[in-house]
Amino acid sequence: MRRLFPVTDQTPAPPQDRADREWSLDELAEAYAYPVLGTDGHWLRANMVSTLDGAAQHDGRSQPISGETDMRIFGTLRALADVVVVGAETVRQEGYRPARAREAFAARRAAAGQGPAPAIAVVTARMDLDFSLPLFTSPLVPTLVVTGATAPADRVAEALKAGAEVVVAGDGAAVDPARAVRELAERGLRRQLTEGGPRLLGQFVAADALDELCLTISPMLAAGDAQRIAGGPSVTVPHRLAPASVLEEAGFLFTSYRRI
Repeated sequence: MRRLFPVTDQTPAPPQDRADREWSLDELAEAYAYPVLGTDGHWLRANMVSTLDGAAQHDGRSQPISGETDMRIFGTLRALADVVVVGAETVRQEGYRPARAREAFAARRAAAGQGPAPAIAVVTARMDLDFSLPLFTSPLVPTLVVTGATAPADRVAEALKAGAEVVVAGDGAAVDPARAVRELAERGLRRQLTEGGPRLLGQFVAADALDELCLTISPMLAAGDAQRIAGGPSVTVPHRLAPASVLEEAGFLFTSYRRI
């Protein structure tokens, strides 16, 4: 792993920036640390992967375009978050399971006042979820279901029966992305991470609710008609982000862009 940005003036390069050396989990955690938040602050970052030609998936899943280091960063970002926000379609396609406690991050999470693992928050309007899955019946911390005020009452009851916490973040059936961020923050879940899918990320972008994008650029070409990392409604004026970090290993670029 080597750091390409920000550029340091140290010669020779610091040990962690050598291309032939794998970074430790502690070093990755430092590189991806959340900014310091005020008492009422919150930060929503997204973590996505894309091929060189813009495909966010292959055969409907992101795993085929990922790699070993990308998965280590994926795990690190989860371990730093209070909550992982994900769309219902991604839960169904990717076979989401509860986040697990990881001993390597236990001390860091305890020092930050966090529980043993992040909560999973599933954003859904129709509540079209299988509430018998371990994600709902046996998580380390209760899974949250984020929906609108007019969500089907019978499905809300099923979610509650399974042990999930229902969060209302919309006056109708649809979820208001910016309100979802605020509702989670009010529950103490202020370090937020979304893993998509593309439709949910597009909604966060359109609502101007995204603070940071961690994008892995995979050295692959996929062609076809795969989704981009963000879909859905367009914005009137594209949002500008500033580069915060670029790392490289085995041809993969691990980038971070933050709100200006």
